[in-house]
Amino acid sequence: MSDAELVLRSTRVITPEGTRAASVAVAAGKITAVLPYDAPVPETARLEDLGDHVLLPGLVDTHVHVNDPGRTEWEGFWTATRAAAAGGITTLVDMPLNSLPPTTTVAHLRTKQQVAADKAHIDVGFWGGALPDNIKDLRPLHEAGVFGFKAFLSPSGVDEFPHLERDPLARTMAEIAAFDGLLIVHAEDPHLLASAPQRPGPRYADFLASRPRDAEDTAIAQLIREAKALNARVHVLHLSSSDALPMIAEARAEGVRVTVETCPHYLTLTAEEVPDGASEFKCCPPIREAANQDLLWQALADGTIDCVVTDHSPSTADLKTDDFATAWGGISGLQLSLAAVWTEARRRGHGLEDVVRWMSARTAGLVGLDDRKGAIAAGRDADFAVLAPDETFTVDPACLQHRNHVTAYAGRTLYGVVKSTWLRGQRIVADGEFTEPKGRLLTRTN
Repeated sequence: MSDAELVLRSTRVITPEGTRAASVAVAAGKITAVLPYDAPVPETARLEDLGDHVLLPGLVDTHVHVNDPGRTEWEGFWTATRAAAAGGITTLVDMPLNSLPPTTTVAHLRTKQQVAADKAHIDVGFWGGALPDNIKDLRPLHEAGVFGFKAFLSPSGVDEFPHLERDPLARTMAEIAAFDGLLIVHAEDPHLLASAPQRPGPRYADFLASRPRDAEDTAIAQLIREAKALNARVHVLHLSSSDALPMIAEARAEGVRVTVETCPHYLTLTAEEVPDGASEFKCCPPIREAANQDLLWQALADGTIDCVVTDHSPSTADLKTDDFATAWGGISGLQLSLAAVWTEARRRGHGLEDVVRWMSARTAGLVGLDDRKGAIAAGRDADFAVLAPDETFTVDPACLQHRNHVTAYAGRTLYGVVKSTWLRGQRIVADGEFTEPKGRLLTRTN
């Protein structure tokens, strides 16, 4: 520890080997050692004694819609990254749509990077977008450092990001497989969505019927078939239908390279509790029934679902009308994701080590950042969240750092208070006080 500049000491440090009392040495923004709790601290190092608060690796959220530039009134890099930091997230990967321009060319990626550069309170990377007409742009985007490519199999909700039908999907997947890239997919079948009953109005039951599980299941089956034929890497975004789990498990057993995520809202909210007209609960695919939720938790426990990400997809409050058919579909969750998942996880008998695996280690691995992020281990970035896991708070939308204070979690009492968040050995937020932005822009190659 002789070269340490900082030592963080806690009786509960979550490491890849388990939770233990430890002293974590940091120098030049990296973890240099994880040592016994009572290891002597060099005179040159600053000691931060965290007592019994849990020291865990900063979370890595690989599914965030920042919307900046172009729809910055919905969200922006300044507000999104502050909200993330307040919730213990130290790295996010931004989705390629809902901003203008979408991240579908290298020039558009450069625009995004320029906008984010001086506003990021945490580290930020970028997904590229796969459209019917931009196959020629995929390899250049890969070489420019995007972490993979987002595609929709059904309409995305914004005109500038059209979905892929069957043949364009196959061509796109073949191109990405040629350089062993990663295709991440919003999997709902557009034909089944179009044939589902469409009843506008405030009833959540009508909205749920308009996004049936069959639409997800059919699209995922198509995705698996194409991935198997091409030996392609694919990732299923925001899984909500538990009916798809057996086919995913079977595909993996056959060697198909498919990974899966779900989201806090599918794990903590249920269709039965959504009030009519409360479109802050609207997302696509939708929040489903409690029995479905139980099966998602089982799949997390057995590894069929790899990870948990927010799919933070905010909008201005006026777009959240009481008509579920026309309201914007998206849930804001960056600041609350850790607490929401931890609250339900502990109720179901899971530990913080499980939450760290789902929301930090595996998400870092998904995007190839597991040599730098996702664990408290020597050589990794000194990114931490300090958590009081047994303290509670009641969600007050006005206290959130999100640009628009609309949340499906309003009024809920959650366990897990983030006391401070650290990025490369620097405390970036503590007790609601933020430093100036210290985040870096990440690429697949840097």
